[in-house]
Amino acid sequence: MARAVRCLCAHPRITVDAVSRFYQSEAVGPEPRPPFINAAVRVRTGLEPPRIREELRSLEADLGRVRTEDRYAPRTIDLDLAMVEGVTMATDGLEIPDPEIPERAYLVRPLADVAPDWVYRGATLAEIAERLDDQGTRVMTKDITSLTARYALEDGMEAMPDEVFDAEYEAHVRAMLLELGEDPQREGLVKTPLRVAKAMDFLTSGYTTTLDDVVNNAIFESDTDEMVVVKDIEFYSLCEHHMLPFFGRSHVAYVPKGRIIGLSKIARIVDLFSRRLQVQERLTSQIADAVDEVLSPHGVGVVMEASHFCMMMRGVQKQGSSMVTSAMRGGFKSDPRTRAEFTELIGG
Repeated sequence: MARAVRCLCAHPRITVDAVSRFYQSEAVGPEPRPPFINAAVRVRTGLEPPRIREELRSLEADLGRVRTEDRYAPRTIDLDLAMVEGVTMATDGLEIPDPEIPERAYLVRPLADVAPDWVYRGATLAEIAERLDDQGTRVMTKDITSLTARYALEDGMEAMPDEVFDAEYEAHVRAMLLELGEDPQREGLVKTPLRVAKAMDFLTSGYTTTLDDVVNNAIFESDTDEMVVVKDIEFYSLCEHHMLPFFGRSHVAYVPKGRIIGLSKIARIVDLFSRRLQVQERLTSQIADAVDEVLSPHGVGVVMEASHFCMMMRGVQKQGSSMVTSAMRGGFKSDPRTRAEFTELIGG
């Protein structure tokens, strides 16, 4: 669903103004089905409602939706036009506003998040949501209001009573526990799916963060032309082969060419690429390329040293070994003296 919202944000003729919270809702229909996840988006556009629906259908197809005659059939994504401010219409299977708004909590609660003062048959959406029973619709704590920032808040790491964070992911973790022969309902495991979902969301938050997000315009003009080194940056990542941790220290250096970057942004760039499924070789190169991209300096050097659980606690089980990788760009690659200075400064 977050991907669908990002696609709407990228649409050339649609401007996203607000995104609701995620909700987990009980399935609707004659057959028992798993809960579904829903949200609402408020947009501005010059498109007429029928054309908006066409754009939503096209987006659904891009996201893998195959429509059938069965309105209750399972689907990967369902994008509907529920309200258009000040518009009432019924034509060609499109009814605006959606007549089920006052009856369905899964519709009105997210709509009230993004347009609380919009009026439906004499009552605001906020008023309708307040008086309507929740019908099994629960707010999820996974934050999508920021489309680039995922769960990363230390004060929300613990599992709260009745909390839903990512229902689908939590279901996968429960299935894994069952496959291991465990009982997901026993005391020590009841909240494990929730905790794992939160932890993995944080540990892979690099997938939904961009280089522009972490640099945040912290680039400054400077006449400095001597080497800048940030050493001993701790990093933690997950091996893409076994999804086990590898961790260690990274050293990043560059020779400025008219511009420098805020000190903390170097560490944030390391985190950006570390918080993904990785191999150390690629991680090292990605960090070097990112610094080179944002600064266009005379050169960039990155050295990383890490211990890998995939060869410490399984397989060959060598606890004392470590892996060292390097990536050199520009003068660091072409000039042995620059590379030697970098190596000396990091204690190599």
